[in-house]
Amino acid sequence: MGVRTDRLVAVLLMLQRREQVTAAEVARELEVSERTARRDLDALAMAGVPVYSSQGRGGGWRLVGGARTDLSGLTAGEARALFLVAGPASAATPAVKAALRKLVQALPEPFRAQAEAAASSLVMDPRRWGSSRVEHRPPRFLDDLQDAVIRGVQVRLGYVDSKGAETERTVHPLGIVAKGPAWYLVSHTETGRRTFRIDRVTSADPTGDPVHRPEDFDLAESWREIADEIDRRRTPLEAQAVCAPHAIGILRIGFGDRLEVGGTTTDGRIDVVIRGHDDYTLAGELAGLVEWLEVTGPPGVRDHLASIGNALVERYS
Repeated sequence: MGVRTDRLVAVLLMLQRREQVTAAEVARELEVSERTARRDLDALAMAGVPVYSSQGRGGGWRLVGGARTDLSGLTAGEARALFLVAGPASAATPAVKAALRKLVQALPEPFRAQAEAAASSLVMDPRRWGSSRVEHRPPRFLDDLQDAVIRGVQVRLGYVDSKGAETERTVHPLGIVAKGPAWYLVSHTETGRRTFRIDRVTSADPTGDPVHRPEDFDLAESWREIADEIDRRRTPLEAQAVCAPHAIGILRIGFGDRLEVGGTTTDGRIDVVIRGHDDYTLAGELAGLVEWLEVTGPPGVRDHLASIGNALVERYS
């Protein structure tokens, strides 16, 4: 039924764009038989859409009086935004790009030239300078889990955690998040909210039972909470320091969300807190900033910094 609905919308958009279409044209564009195309056109008329057919040479299907729907009632800016999503630089999945391209082809002519230019106006290269080229393919069960989220059905999920332990459980899919090249499923489970890396999913079987979705659930807000919690677990150690004011920008670039900027000290420097994984790792990250940064604690980080300094002096003096 969902596929049929998609086709009917596509036919309606074709009528809006071309004013008249034949069953053969509909069949070619939608890759269906002419018989199916005629049924779809008849279905639009039966559903109350003001569409009629004319027979004979030059005949076809038209909207009565040149009627228009609001399906493509987009502003020029909105049309350009759609093409940016549908363009080759987009991170959207191939299915999303294909669907959007079909939609935007039905835009009014004045919008189409700018929208098509938008599709080729942007190149996105997610690799950092010096990094290797790695092709990231969507995980195997991404489409199945997205379908479960959209339909609101529970899923029997097979999963392998980071330690290699295999489990199977029934989850209530609430949403999907892309974090860099990784995809995550946010779900409600018997033990509360859980997040699963989709590339670790080994099976995903819909049960047909409806998802129990909290009334106040917001995927974006939920992911912010999850991401903050993960960041805290990955970098539990906090180092206190004072920094020269002009170097705060360098710290922001290097540490991002791991940096907390405080107030100004009596000597004009700025209090900062920097999170890291452990004393040794964090000391290594901070060692190159000695010109602008003075670490005041904890003692473990200061001791490792002193050891790094002694090793540098010994090797290069």
